[in-house]
Amino acid sequence: MTTFQSFPINHVNVQDKSISIHRGTDTWCSLILSTYKQATEGDPDSKHTLFISLDGTNGADFHTLLHSLHFACEQENIPTTQHFTAEFLKSESELRSEMAHYLTDNRAFGYTATDVQPIQYFQNGAKTVWSQRATELSANGGIVVLYGPGASLISGGESDLNFYADYSRENQQKRHSPQFGNFGFGGSSDRVEIYKNCYFLEWPVWETYRNDWLAFWADQPHQNAYYMDMNRPDEPIWLPVTSLKHVLHKTSHQPFRVKPFFSPGIWGGQYLKELCGLPDEWPNCAWSFEPIAPENTLLLRIDGITLEVPFTLLMEASPNDIMGKRNVELFGSYFPIRFNYLDTMEGGYLSLQVHPNQEYIESQFNQHMTQQESYYVMKNKPGAKVYLGLKDGVTGDQLLKASEEAHHSRVPLDLPSYVNECPSEKGTLYLIPPGTVHCSGQNNLVLEISSTTWWFTFKIYDYLRKDADGKPRPMNPEHARHNINDSIDTSAVESGLISRPTVIRNQGNNSEELLGQRDDLLFQVRRLTLQDTWIADTGGEFVMYNLVEGARVRLVPTANEEAAVEWGYAEAYIVPASVGEYRLENLSGSTCTLIAAKVSPDWNLPLLPPNRTSGTEAFDAFW
Repeated sequence: MTTFQSFPINHVNVQDKSISIHRGTDTWCSLILSTYKQATEGDPDSKHTLFISLDGTNGADFHTLLHSLHFACEQENIPTTQHFTAEFLKSESELRSEMAHYLTDNRAFGYTATDVQPIQYFQNGAKTVWSQRATELSANGGIVVLYGPGASLISGGESDLNFYADYSRENQQKRHSPQFGNFGFGGSSDRVEIYKNCYFLEWPVWETYRNDWLAFWADQPHQNAYYMDMNRPDEPIWLPVTSLKHVLHKTSHQPFRVKPFFSPGIWGGQYLKELCGLPDEWPNCAWSFEPIAPENTLLLRIDGITLEVPFTLLMEASPNDIMGKRNVELFGSYFPIRFNYLDTMEGGYLSLQVHPNQEYIESQFNQHMTQQESYYVMKNKPGAKVYLGLKDGVTGDQLLKASEEAHHSRVPLDLPSYVNECPSEKGTLYLIPPGTVHCSGQNNLVLEISSTTWWFTFKIYDYLRKDADGKPRPMNPEHARHNINDSIDTSAVESGLISRPTVIRNQGNNSEELLGQRDDLLFQVRRLTLQDTWIADTGGEFVMYNLVEGARVRLVPTANEEAAVEWGYAEAYIVPASVGEYRLENLSGSTCTLIAAKVSPDWNLPLLPPNRTSGTEAFDAFW
């Protein structure tokens, strides 16, 4: 029986009685019907028209909501019509032509669309066409719903009630299939391509739009705009945008844990599958993301109701409270560090890979942060290996040529002839700056501590495997060629990439070690050996903890002991900068070991997302 919490609840004690949160389609329909009836009160025969904008994320189940509303209106003899924003989209061929620069002809990589506005998805004059149609519909009375991504944009902000139906990235990816693809682009049989189109085009455009939508309505004095959590379509959770703003602000002042996001993979192992109680039908679990800010959500319990929101909404709402002033100056509202697991226990080898340097990721992909990594070995089996850096005398070109010959001849590459084969040692941190050739061998459970990007893995060699879809795993030799750093060889690995822990602080029987810090890595990694109680302070910057040894710990903020949290083995918590002083308590019957990660105190290079108009200014421009 696992004790791992795959659905961790963050309790948010909201004492403001004006904050309201609601559950279910029936209550949603009741709001709409009561609003309509109030408008016709005293003159029930009048042909009043209530206009509703039901905006939201591609993949949200609008139809479950609309079916319930249609039934409720029938019961009350209220006429209703429903119109989908997809009616106003440009054709798929037009969109593919106009967005070709971002989608590219590469299966896995595109160019990030930071300068595309959502209105560009729609036909010229779409707002005028809807305005004319709305005028005609208003003559008939009843309830008129414009629904789908961009509904507020098309309606010009003139609706009587406004909703945003949100749907997590995790659930979107579960739906990616030939029947469900990218907004405006139809389905695809290639899940890699669907994800690429999301990563480089759909999410940059439409998640920015969602943030702007929320920022605009949060600043409005009237409460006719609502955020909807549609991750459980049969039981939507909804609240006024002003209430959401208050809840997020409250959350930013207490420790919190994101909902983990698990995924099987061709090389995945069996340890996480058992530890985390994952479905029996899964062949394995390769990855667990906790946290990768853009991918994860938070489960917030307010007045007995659980609301699921993207981590990025919290970051947009309170970046200074969470990260601290210095980190916001460096990274904006972008959370810069991630934890994730790589499980090859009873699994296979990761592909041999390299990550891009900063200049390359900016120029080729329009990304603001490259992938800097480290591997902390939590568990392994005898004989497990970590592959790190080129062998002395080997160049990247030689490795790429040998890999190409292996793929062509179907004769496996003798990997240790080209790359350092290091014994995997439990409790060791292996540092992986950009340009380092690397991979984990089989029979490792690796806690990866990295900068927050995750798609930019240039595969060099993959043992001649095919992926789970039966297609060859995409190799990226040309990208790799521009990024392999020949100077990261055996000597460099031995002198600077394998951690040599240094004790930096003691408190009684407890100690803290510096495990990893380099000028070319934005994060710093420490390790806390906890026998009883440890007193610490955020010092105005966030810190992340993961329990890598032991059964259970508690973290208690000094200024707000009601916000204390407990967690178990392999779980992670974020302590916002605003928490200040806190104590960590060992609740186990033996020693606990925690990994702590934060932005390196020596890191001073800003890696800021592109500047953009946001919130009220953005919507004023749209409308």
